[in-house]
Amino acid sequence: MWEKKEKLQARDLALCQGLGGSIWNSLKGLSRTLGPFLIIPMILYRFIIAWRERQNRHLLYGKVVMVTGASSGIGEALAGEFYRAGCKVILAARRENELERVRKSILTSHCTLPAFPPVVLSLDLSDLNTLASKVDVAKCIHGRIDILVNNGGTSFRGQVCDTELDVDIKVLLVNYLGQVALTKAVLPVMLSQGEGHIVMVSSIQGRIAIPQRSCYAASKHALQAFSDCLRAEVEERNVKVTVVNPGYVHTNLSLNALTAKGSCHGVMDETTAEGMSPEEVAREIVAAVVMRKREVTVATFLPKVAVWIRTLFPSLYFYIMRNRAARLREKEEGLEKTFTINGIPS
Repeated sequence: MWEKKEKLQARDLALCQGLGGSIWNSLKGLSRTLGPFLIIPMILYRFIIAWRERQNRHLLYGKVVMVTGASSGIGEALAGEFYRAGCKVILAARRENELERVRKSILTSHCTLPAFPPVVLSLDLSDLNTLASKVDVAKCIHGRIDILVNNGGTSFRGQVCDTELDVDIKVLLVNYLGQVALTKAVLPVMLSQGEGHIVMVSSIQGRIAIPQRSCYAASKHALQAFSDCLRAEVEERNVKVTVVNPGYVHTNLSLNALTAKGSCHGVMDETTAEGMSPEEVAREIVAAVVMRKREVTVATFLPKVAVWIRTLFPSLYFYIMRNRAARLREKEEGLEKTFTINGIPS
């Protein structure tokens, strides 16, 4: 029985490896053959898109933009981009002192257009009962809300079997339910105005899931589904919905991530440290808003390929993720052995 099982596993592994090698060889062959014919149209396409985005950028001037998670990372960079585009920016997050720092920093940045000073709004996405009143305050500032950027959130590091249910609830509360509650509070404002734009800063993990990110990936998958439903329902009423799926971005997200026991991860992941800059991601997001894109993936080549592999070759994707999980377990076990010998810290 066991021999048969091992043979089946070996066969599956060989199939996955063979499929992966076949795909890779095909891609290499295509790139050599079609390279010049693909690169030139791609460059031309990107040039046209960049030109159109620059031509339409003036449409942002004077728009009221509410950015959550504006106290750091992508949110801070987004606030600066919208400010320099002539928007009336409302900075929203829990840490009011950090929002003040961001506000002062933005005011010192160079702006070629007449600028509107950003306004600080303290807001906690986990406190669902207060979000409607916070939206009322935001609306009173400039009389309307044109663009809502749902960027606030938290991350997670840990294995499913070790994770306390309270941690799952907390991540889903902030990353999904908080975004939904805020969106539902803003929607009537936009519908009464006759226009609006809701931007969901999700993650590449809203499209694929990787080991040790269970509740984070689940929250982003939920946000993707909610956004797709919302878009279908309100697009004809002139409310646009854009989902942004960033890959690895150099922010403090992994440092502040929750662990399986609910403590702070406190470690900068190597992939995060080598990720894209928040400013680069922010520019792509603003361009997506200007061009009214329904969805955009802001990531390097490999995460984008992973999404295609998950869609076209799921068996290969499952094999890759299983190996990744095994490597992570081995790494953790190695660290435990390094720091503990017979229960005594070394």
